[in-house]
Amino acid sequence: MNGQNDIRDTEKKRDRIGNVLYYVYVLLLLAAVAIFVKIVGIQLFYRPASKIEAALRPQSVVRVLEPVRGNILDSKGRLLAMSYPVYDIHMDCTVQKVHFSKMPREKGSRLESEWLEKARALSDGLAEILPAKSAQAYFEAIRAGRTNGSKYLLLARGVDHKTLLRIQGLPLFREGRNKGGLITEQRNVRRYPYGALARRTIGFVRDNSATGVRNTHIGLEGRFDYFLHGKDGRECLRQTDYGRVRDFDSSYVRAVDGKDLVSTLDIDLQDVADKALRDQIMGEDDLEGACLVLMEVKTGAIRAMVNLFRDPDRENAFEEITNLAVGRKGEPGSVFKTVTLMTVLSDGVIHSLEETIPTRHGHVAGTQIDDQHIRDYEREKKRSEISIIDGFKMSSNYVFATLAIDNYGESEAKTMQFIEKIYSYKLGETFDFDLDGLAAPTIPTPKSRYWIKGDLGSMGFGYNTEETPLHILTFYNAIANKGRMMKPYLVERIGRDENRGPSVLNASVCSPAVADTLTRALKAVTEEGTARVLKNAACAVAGKTGTSFGTFENGAYKDAYGRRKYQGTFAGFFPADSPRYSIICTVYSKPTGHSYQGGGIPARAVKTVVNHICNTDPEWYGSLERSGELPLMKTSVEPAAADDSPSTVVPALSGLGLKDALYLAGRAGLECQYSGSGHVRSQQPRAGETVKKGSILKLELK
Repeated sequence: MNGQNDIRDTEKKRDRIGNVLYYVYVLLLLAAVAIFVKIVGIQLFYRPASKIEAALRPQSVVRVLEPVRGNILDSKGRLLAMSYPVYDIHMDCTVQKVHFSKMPREKGSRLESEWLEKARALSDGLAEILPAKSAQAYFEAIRAGRTNGSKYLLLARGVDHKTLLRIQGLPLFREGRNKGGLITEQRNVRRYPYGALARRTIGFVRDNSATGVRNTHIGLEGRFDYFLHGKDGRECLRQTDYGRVRDFDSSYVRAVDGKDLVSTLDIDLQDVADKALRDQIMGEDDLEGACLVLMEVKTGAIRAMVNLFRDPDRENAFEEITNLAVGRKGEPGSVFKTVTLMTVLSDGVIHSLEETIPTRHGHVAGTQIDDQHIRDYEREKKRSEISIIDGFKMSSNYVFATLAIDNYGESEAKTMQFIEKIYSYKLGETFDFDLDGLAAPTIPTPKSRYWIKGDLGSMGFGYNTEETPLHILTFYNAIANKGRMMKPYLVERIGRDENRGPSVLNASVCSPAVADTLTRALKAVTEEGTARVLKNAACAVAGKTGTSFGTFENGAYKDAYGRRKYQGTFAGFFPADSPRYSIICTVYSKPTGHSYQGGGIPARAVKTVVNHICNTDPEWYGSLERSGELPLMKTSVEPAAADDSPSTVVPALSGLGLKDALYLAGRAGLECQYSGSGHVRSQQPRAGETVKKGSILKLELK
C-alpha cells in the first residue's frame, strides 16, 4: 500500500516539474519572439540621436595618399624640377585636460598651471623659430584653444624638415603627442632650383582648388604628368579620442611614386642663351617678346629653349610666360628663301649658285612684287643680270619670287609640285613633339580662296605662309645634317627603362650635294650678306636672316600712323663646315616706327651664344698642336733688359668660367686678379688690346 502511494507521489511531482518546465519554455519562447521583433524593429525603424550615433559609430574618412612626384633633370643629371616634403604644424590643445579634471581639485589645478607654463615656454620658442607671430600671440591662441576645446589648432604651414626638428624639441612638444599635443602633416611641394630658366619649357600642373581636378597642364610637367605624378593611394581614417587614426578594418592602397624624367636641356647652355637674349632685348620698349632655340644637329636634341614675353603684371619685365618657339606662327620672311633655293636645286632647275637671271628692274611680271634692292644693284654694278648667290646674299625678294613663278607658275600642277616639296620638308604640318601646343603651319594652294599668281612669288620669299620658329629650325637643322631631318625632342628617358632618344622625320629632304651647296650660300650670308655681324664670330656660322611684317585688323602691314609689327629672325648652324648645333632666334615687336631686322638683335644674340660655346667647350676653344718646340731649360737666370718684355694680345674672356679664363690668360702670358664668383662679366685691359707679357689682367666675375 505504501509502495503504491510513493509511486503516485512521484508521478505527481513529475507532473508538476513538467508543467513548470512547460511554462518556463513558453515564457522563454515569448521572450525570444519579443527580442526578435525588437531587433527587427531596431534594424528597420530605430534611429538614434545624431550625437549618440556619432559617438558610438565614428565615420571613416577616406584620405588620398599623394605619391612623390618624379623629378625632371637636365641632360647632365642636374635637377630642374623636384619634389620635397614640407610640414603643417597643428596642436591638440586639449591634451591631458580631462585627466587633470578627474584628479583632486588642488592637484588638478597645480598640474593645469604647470601645463600652461610649459605652453608659454613653447610659445617663446615658436616665436623664435617662426617669427611671423609674437610669443604672446602664440600663447593666447593656445590658451583660447584649450578653453574652447580645439583639437586641431594651426600653428604654421609649409615648414621644412630642419625647422620641424627644432619645433619638436620645444617645451611641451618634446613630451610627445599625447602629452604635448603636437600634430604634424607632411605634404610634398614642387621646387625649381634654377628659377625662371626654361620655366615655360619645364612647365607646371595646377589643380583647381575647388574640385581637385588637374586642369592646367603646361610644358614637360603637363605633357608627362601621367608618368611624373605616379598613382594615388588611399587609406581610411577613423576618429578617436586622440584624433584620427588609420582604420585597419578598411582597405588600404599604397601610393606609387612618379617616375623621373631626363630632358635634353643643358642648364648651362640654357643660362647662356637666356642671358644672351635678355641682354639684347632689355631696354627695347617696342618689343613684345623673343625666343631662342639651340638644337643638336645629329640628334635633334634641344639643348636650350628660351621664351621671353613682356609681362604687364610685372612692370613689363620679360618673363617665361608663353612658348613662342612652339605656339606662335607667322610669316617667316627671308629665312624661307632657303626653302625655295633647296627646291630649285633639288629639282635641277638651277645647277649652280653662279647662274644668273635678268634683273628686269626688280619687277616680277604679272604681280605687284617690286624690289628696290635690284634697281640699286643695277645702278651700282651696271649689270642687267644677277647671280643666285648675289640675290641670296642681299636677300632679294625679286630673285626668289622669279625662281618660284618662272619655274612653278606655268600650271596648277607645277605649283602643286612646289607646294608638295614644302610638305616633304615638314613645313606644312605638325609633328609629334614633347610639348603640347605646336601650331600647325599655314601653306596656301591654288585651290585656296583668293589665290592669285603673285601668291606663289610671295611664298618664294617667305610671305603668304605661316611657320613656327621650331619648324624653321628643324628645316635648317636638316641642311646641317646633310639632308637628314631629325625630329626635335626634349625628353631622353622616362624612369629607368623607357628611353626615347633621336628619331627621323625625313631621311632625305635633299641630297648631301644640295646640302653642301646650301651651306655655301648660307656662309656667304654671314660673311658678305645681311648677317655680317656674325662674320667675326668665334667659329664660322652659316645662316639666313628674315624679316616680315604682321598685319593689322584691316589686313594692312601698316597702321594709320605708319607703324609696323616686325618679326625678325636668324636661323642657321655652326661650325659651318662641321655643324654641331643649329640655332634660331626670333623677335616680335609691337606696332613701332623702329626697325627690328633679323640681322640685328637675333643675329647678335646668336653670336653671343656661338662665342660662348666655342670659347668654353674644351673640344672647340683650342688645343696644343702635336708638333712644337719647347724652350731650352737653363741653369742660370739672366736679368731681362728694362722694358723689352715681349707683347701679347689680351684674349676675350667674357662669359668664361674662372678655370677657363685663368688657362687662356696664362697661355697669353698674363697674370690674373679676380673678384666675385661665377663667369667673367668684365675684364681690364679689354680684349684685343696689346700689352706686355706679365701684365695684370683684372677680371670681375658674376
